[in-house]
Amino acid sequence: MLMENLLRSKEYWSLIEHGVVTAPANATAEQRQAANESKLCDLKVKNYLFQSIDRAILDTILTRDTSKDIWDALRRKYQGSTKVKRAQLQALRREFEVLEMGESESVNEYFARTLAIANRMTSHGEIVQQITVVEKILRSMTERFNYVVCSIEESNDVTLMSIDELQSSLLLHEQRMKGKQSHSEEQALKVSNG
Repeated sequence: MLMENLLRSKEYWSLIEHGVVTAPANATAEQRQAANESKLCDLKVKNYLFQSIDRAILDTILTRDTSKDIWDALRRKYQGSTKVKRAQLQALRREFEVLEMGESESVNEYFARTLAIANRMTSHGEIVQQITVVEKILRSMTERFNYVVCSIEESNDVTLMSIDELQSSLLLHEQRMKGKQSHSEEQALKVSNG
């Protein structure tokens, strides 16, 4: 997905979709020039692909002639059949459903883990709404966040809340809890040393 975005931004994606333009046998000067420009662009795309592909994989695709050939080979190899894609998506859905925040996990760590799964689901064709992620996070926070979750749900319309807003709110509460905890520990030390 990242490579596709790069190639689209460089206006090279048509080479992946349609392949290299070739000039007919009785080509005009303009047709030959267009074919040469297409070949040059194809070399640039191949260079981008070669730079981003792991060395072990690179050795398996070096014999491909065009960037389209390389892309198609990689897509067949890694995306697999529709059956494989559906199985992968099912596994991701299950992982998302059972996901819960760990006791020692920070808000940022939990959001990163949750969003990584949601993004992988999206890359497999699932439409993951922002509200789905927001509600999942609110449902799966640890018990120490129960009062915070209740407060957020009562004071906000969670259907309109963005993931970033939720994360910001939970981070603020997490910092306050850490501040109170360190203050309590200082007081306990003073009492025990006093």
